[in-house]
Parts: sequence; structure tokens; C-alpha cells
Amino acid sequence: MAIPDFQTLMLPLLELLKDGKPVKLSEMVDIMSDKYNLTEEERNEWLPSKLQKTMYNRVAWAKQYLKNSELIESPEKGSFKITEKGLNILKSKPERIDLRFLKNLDKENQPEVESELQETHIEENKTPEELIENAQSLYTESLKKELLAKLKSVDPVQFERIVLILMEKMNYGVGSMTPTSHDGGIDGIIDEDELGLEKIYLQAKRYSDNKVNEKEMQNFAGALGCSPVRKGVFITTSYFDERAKRKADSIQGKVIRLVDGEELTRLMIKHNIGVQTKTKIEIKKLDEDFFNDEE
Repeated sequence: MAIPDFQTLMLPLLELLKDGKPVKLSEMVDIMSDKYNLTEEERNEWLPSKLQKTMYNRVAWAKQYLKNSELIESPEKGSFKITEKGLNILKSKPERIDLRFLKNLDKENQPEVESELQETHIEENKTPEELIENAQSLYTESLKKELLAKLKSVDPVQFERIVLILMEKMNYGVGSMTPTSHDGGIDGIIDEDELGLEKIYLQAKRYSDNKVNEKEMQNFAGALGCSPVRKGVFITTSYFDERAKRKADSIQGKVIRLVDGEELTRLMIKHNIGVQTKTKIEIKKLDEDFFNDEE
């Protein structure tokens, strides 16, 4: 069974608390995971940010909205129990409790504030973190396309410099370009240590549409094979055809790492190459310790 969305979890969570005993959030997560027969893989699924597990996040937000509407309360830090208001709601036997249900419930006590984000939140059944991360993912995908288009428009020498900068930012060592007329199939060389005892050969192909083919991979593999260097990285703004991939895998005693346009833009964004931070958003949460200070 798929992981239930946070709105689906609201009624089961309230029913879980109907006996009036406090239950910890971690226990809620385990009980709801059992109720919905989640697999180990589903129980251990993380949000894209890797900061929180998906099921924990959804249970936590279902709990939070129930608490915001005063259907549950927190008698002590980390534990939650049903309120009189929550018991009365259960007595009415609702078929479902979701954001629209709570919104109507709270209309008399709170001013109604409408926003497109709120409606998206309600309709898509996504928690605030999921909405933020989805929006960030969409923005990043757009940036990757824009960055890739830019890379395809630079001249080949500039592209080689960009590749060297990226390798250095990734802490692979200091790089240098080979003379363009005598590169022998090698565009750059990375010294992994100060004495140059370990090196990495680089090949950088700035293509608009063409895929890297077997012949080009053979030339790179040949240059690597005729040297004591054991490692090679082939980077392109395009893709590698299947024969090129097989050729890279077949070189005995050498390791050739292939980086296509998709991975190249991801790495450049991760290491802030050719991009800059537009804005930063701070996400804050309630400091329970501040209010529990007993001094």
C-alpha cells in the first residue's frame, strides 16, 4: 500500500487518541505504518531533502493540523492526547477529516485567509515541506535546462576550462589543459596530489545534439591505455551511445567515469559553478524548550 497523504491520516490519528491516553509522535508513526501495511521500503522512504522520512513528515503534519484546530493537545513535550472538542467531533462520526473539514470547523474562530498556496496544499494533499521541495525541484529542473543550453553555446576551449574548474571544486586536485593541437585525445590532466603521483585524464566534448560515439571513446581509451594513468573522466553536454558505454566498461586495468549533460548540470549547480544564489528562505519552527523553561 502506498504511503497515505497527511490529510488521509487525520481521522485515523484522532481515532487513535480516543481513549484519552497521551501518545508520542514516534508511536503514532509506527501505529499508522502498521495500519496501512507499509513495506520496509515505504517506512524508510525519505523526503528529497533527506532531512525527514516521508511517513514521519506526513503524520507530524496531520497531528499539527489537528492540534491547530484544538482537536488534540500536548500535555507534555512530544506527547499528544485528544481534547473534549476532538471527542465531540468523533461522536459526530465524520467520514473524513481533512483541511477543508478543519477550515469549516475553524471559520467562526479565525479570519479566513485564502491563497493559491493554501488551495494547492488542500487539493494536492502535500505537506508544506513537500510543496516547498516540489517547487524547488521544478525550479532546479528549469535551471538545469538553462545551464545546459548555455554550456552548449560556449566555445570548446571555454568548456574545457569549466570542466577543470568543476573537477577542482569537487576536490579532485589541480587541473591543467593540454595544448589544443597536441592533446592526443586528452583535454585536461588533474593532479590528485601535490607531487602529481596520481593523475586523472579528462576529455570534454561540447556537443549540441550529437552523442559521444564508440570511436571517440576508443580514442580516449587508447590515450589512457598508453599511459600509466589509471583514471579517466569523459564529460559531455550530450549523451553517450550504448557502444561508447560498453567500450568504456571494457578497458582492462583502467576506470573511465562518464558524465553526461544531465549529470554535469546537476554537479555544477551543487558546487555553484556558473550559477549563483538568488535568494535564501528561512524555515522556522516553534521552540518548545523556550516555553518549557522552568527557571
